[in-house]
Amino acid sequence: MGKISDKIIPRYLLVISLMGLVALAILGKMSYTMFVDRDKWVDIAKTTVRDSVVFKATRGRILSADGQLMASSLPEYKIQMDFQAGGEVKDSILMEKLDSICIGLNRIIPQRSAAEFKTRILEGRKRQSRCWTLYPRRISYTQFKAVKELPLFNLGKYKSGFIYEEYSNRRKKPFGSLASRTLGGIKAANDSAVSGLEQTFDSILRGKDGFSHRQKVRNRWLSITDVPPVNGADLVTTIDVSMQDICEKALKDKMEEINANVGVVVLMEVATGDVKAIVNLGKQEDGSYLEDIPHAISDMMEPGSTFKTASMMVALDNDIVKVTDKVETGSGIKMMHGAAMKDHNWHKGGYGTITVPQVLMYSSNVGTSTIIDGYYFNKPEEYVDYLYKIGIAEDLKLPFKEYKAPRIRRPKKDKTGKHWANWSKTALAWMSIGYETQIAPINTVTFYNAIANNGKMMRPRFVKRVEKDGQVIQEFPPEVIKPEICKPSTIDKLHDILRLVVKDGVAKKAGSNQFHISGKTGTAQISQGKGGYKSGTICYLISFCGYFPSENPRYTCIVAMQKRGAPASGGTMCGPVFRSIAEKVYAKDLTRKLSEATDTLHAHTPEVKSGDISAANNLLRTLDIKTNGKVDNQKQTWGNSSNSNGEVQFTKKEISDKVVPNVIGMGAKDAIYLMENCGLKVTVSGRGKVTEQSIYAGSKPVKGAEVKLILK
Repeated sequence: MGKISDKIIPRYLLVISLMGLVALAILGKMSYTMFVDRDKWVDIAKTTVRDSVVFKATRGRILSADGQLMASSLPEYKIQMDFQAGGEVKDSILMEKLDSICIGLNRIIPQRSAAEFKTRILEGRKRQSRCWTLYPRRISYTQFKAVKELPLFNLGKYKSGFIYEEYSNRRKKPFGSLASRTLGGIKAANDSAVSGLEQTFDSILRGKDGFSHRQKVRNRWLSITDVPPVNGADLVTTIDVSMQDICEKALKDKMEEINANVGVVVLMEVATGDVKAIVNLGKQEDGSYLEDIPHAISDMMEPGSTFKTASMMVALDNDIVKVTDKVETGSGIKMMHGAAMKDHNWHKGGYGTITVPQVLMYSSNVGTSTIIDGYYFNKPEEYVDYLYKIGIAEDLKLPFKEYKAPRIRRPKKDKTGKHWANWSKTALAWMSIGYETQIAPINTVTFYNAIANNGKMMRPRFVKRVEKDGQVIQEFPPEVIKPEICKPSTIDKLHDILRLVVKDGVAKKAGSNQFHISGKTGTAQISQGKGGYKSGTICYLISFCGYFPSENPRYTCIVAMQKRGAPASGGTMCGPVFRSIAEKVYAKDLTRKLSEATDTLHAHTPEVKSGDISAANNLLRTLDIKTNGKVDNQKQTWGNSSNSNGEVQFTKKEISDKVVPNVIGMGAKDAIYLMENCGLKVTVSGRGKVTEQSIYAGSKPVKGAEVKLILK
């Protein structure tokens, strides 16, 4: 037994010693790796795992009141190359096809020449970069798809080395410039909202970004989501696209005719305060007109004669005058504390003795200032307090950073309490006719909307609700600012007077043969700062603000333009624009009530154009007109339509920007959108439906090529 143990024990000791040596070697290697080779292995780890990669949330959409898409997010891409991917096979193809690749890149991204792309690629190849940027800016989805079809790049990222980063928040506005300043903008460089509804509701639209990490497994990069993104919610606005289009076209045509510099239209629904259309056009250096600045909410100017309605409301509500009273305006010139107050017809002898309603009907400066200055001269603070009471100076607290509240100066006494510190003898007289104050057009139209609404002042509403995945998550109901801006009897008197202003007064050009319109003109000289009102060529603010139909007002609207030099008249220049808008909107409103005129014996099925059938389906359902119902109203869907047995039948069709679409049978709006989405330039002639297109449907589009559409 002893001999056996003598043989076994040494063997055990040998095994234990060997295991100890191996353990020491492992510990040594671990220590060496941890302390000596640490930097080397950290660098290697960085090439196989990438932590905290931001996973961008998709920004929410902005929709019109009837669900049409006004702004949505489309992806953008940064294109790069991994010169270590694909090995020698990739490298040989790259050098063989290099010229073709660079020529193709120049065709798709003309901002860089083929030679510049070639230099860039060769430099990245020399450095053997794993992530070499080919073009420093983001490209569109259409450009990205074209790049992926180039030689080598069409082999996939593992064989070609072509890699990219996707950014999902590029904003696309299907209706172009319509209401673009109200919708707002996104700064592409850092996906930050910079203006309009985009900025105000940025936290709702933006959503929350997710996070992922990239890990290399078997020589392939995999994205592993750690925190999923939460996509943004959708805004449903009060804007009506067709009304917006009506307002913009009417305003633009007149601005071109009279060579105006700035033009504004705000169309508001009386009962709710919903802003159905808002136009802000400015003249550009090349003579064109574009939405540039939100003039309707930010232009602080003396409003001129549209303000006289507020002065008349103060006088009537405070029983200073009655509608049967007479006012002496003389020859149209009256000295007011050393300064000459003039009526627009002073050179023709003025109006003489006129009634209180005629003061507004003829827009008499002398008549208005005589009433207000005669009663409030020694107590101007009472007049200004009344202006605040009736809401003309109300801070509307609109959801835009550009909005500016009215500035109507309050009289203040000096330290002695005997004299006015900030008030001249002529201040009251000129304030009563719309000078010495600064009011944005949105405040003027809100005030007139309160008159149309029988004294109830509504806050202008731009957003109706917030939706997420088709579910309403927040609503913004109509909001009453002032239940009653003045006595009901005063409102009744103003209704009569404002109707007479259009029927028999200076605003006849705003009148319609189809229904009655009420409102007031405005023509004011624009102050040039230190240069005063008459420095160089005189600048004017001309306007007309009113509502229709007079008997049962549905909409209030202001049309305002700024122009240099005479002639300048709110009645003859803004009045026709108002009438054109009112008649078209009124006609559109009548079509909405088509279902009320139907009976059980006759089918009223309208003819529907091809194009965006989701919008058409949504409108037809509102009118209670039967459709086949196979359309998602929340998603823009293209297709054709036909009538069958009193029902509108929709047929979907796929539209790709890789081929020229067939737009025959579509309206101009949808046809232009689809053609421009293919990179084509569009010229249109005629009205109605597209009957001819100069480039054959199904052919491959050439970016920048001109396509002619004929409508009948």
